[in-house]
Amino acid sequence: MSTEQEGGQKTAVPTTIAPAAGKLGVMVVGMGAVATTFIAGVEAVRRGLAKPIGSLTQMGTIRLGKRTDNNSPLLKDFVPLANLNDLVFTGWDIFDDNVYEAAAHAKVLEKETLAQLKPYLETIKPMPAVFDQYYVKRLHGTHVKKGKNKRDLAEQVIADIQAFKKTVDRVVMIWCGSTEIFLEPTAVHQTIEAFEKGLEEDDIGIAPSQIYAYAALSEGVPFANGAPNLTVDIPALIELSKKNAAPICGKDFKTGQTFMKTVLAPAFKARMLGVSGWYSTNILGNRDGEVLDDPESFKTKEESKLGVLDYILQPDLYPDLYKDIFHKVRINYYPPRGDNKEGWDNIDIFGWLGYPMQIKVDFLCRDSILAAPIALDLVLFLDLAKRTPSLRSIGIQEWLSFYLKSPQTAAGLYPEHDLFIQSMKLKNTLRHIMGEGLITHLGLEYYD
Repeated sequence: MSTEQEGGQKTAVPTTIAPAAGKLGVMVVGMGAVATTFIAGVEAVRRGLAKPIGSLTQMGTIRLGKRTDNNSPLLKDFVPLANLNDLVFTGWDIFDDNVYEAAAHAKVLEKETLAQLKPYLETIKPMPAVFDQYYVKRLHGTHVKKGKNKRDLAEQVIADIQAFKKTVDRVVMIWCGSTEIFLEPTAVHQTIEAFEKGLEEDDIGIAPSQIYAYAALSEGVPFANGAPNLTVDIPALIELSKKNAAPICGKDFKTGQTFMKTVLAPAFKARMLGVSGWYSTNILGNRDGEVLDDPESFKTKEESKLGVLDYILQPDLYPDLYKDIFHKVRINYYPPRGDNKEGWDNIDIFGWLGYPMQIKVDFLCRDSILAAPIALDLVLFLDLAKRTPSLRSIGIQEWLSFYLKSPQTAAGLYPEHDLFIQSMKLKNTLRHIMGEGLITHLGLEYYD
């Protein structure tokens, strides 16, 4: 069979992927709305109380071979993913509430659901967190680590990881904490040596998220970043990721409004429809909304959300259609809405002969309900990458861009934001590591 055919050709001998044997420890940074919804949701699924809706690893399938082969197994049956029953949770938070108390406070899940899960959720109590109010102005942490410098704090996190490792077989860390103030890379971020010196000297450019990431990667633990913070997207931590075979990926869970942009913008470009303006506003009342009410934290989120359209629409290639887009993003803290975020978009497009049209999208979504399955999938896929020889030492796992507002790439590459390209990249990566043919969708062989 030719590689040009739809079902593809065997692209490689399947790599020897270590089995997902034993317990997978999940260390969560920030036990707020997203994290508690994630943890409670996994337990609800394990107990048969709910379905893992929104999780590609649990409900998604992958086509192998030609369409006529009718071979589309579940992803979790195709690649060796950790079983949900083998997940063990721990983590850190700036408040000492256990996961049940934190989930009740977040008010994402119904009281009846939480009551059924209470005995389990109460057993998960956060460790004191690394916290500095300079980086998150609107929060006041009370359950925090003390140390003589940032290196001391990093060593305390490393000690937490080492202690947890003794109770499980493998570990993954995921940041579900708040958005930090906007930071740009400086000299301290360029090498491992400079970064470690910066830890000892309390360099202002090293935020708590970077301390957690440094600790994880130092211990060979994969790290996922659910916020738009400058964290592993710096040369020092990319180098550390490769050195210690600890996979990393992009940042900022792609949940509501940006998820819709990565669906709609590719459609406009595919049909060569122009865009003159895209106005996006959000109202959100949870802790994330409160944090983003601070202009410095909003700047970090804004940078993450604004970059999507330029990369998808490529105004340099299509100046007649996209060179003058007016793109505005706003986030407004509105406490009555709680975790039920409203993302409203007004899109001004134009078509044949330049005639204008409008599209309006009002996405009444539930922020943590959309984020929880993303957290689950990233944890399971990063664990898979760690066990896969061809993936674990390359550092950045670009194939996980599907889940993130800010995909991370090798130096010199532009990121793919188109959701459908990202989906193809993810599934073809899984086919590749399993020695299956890549899917091209050409399909001409059916008409020979």
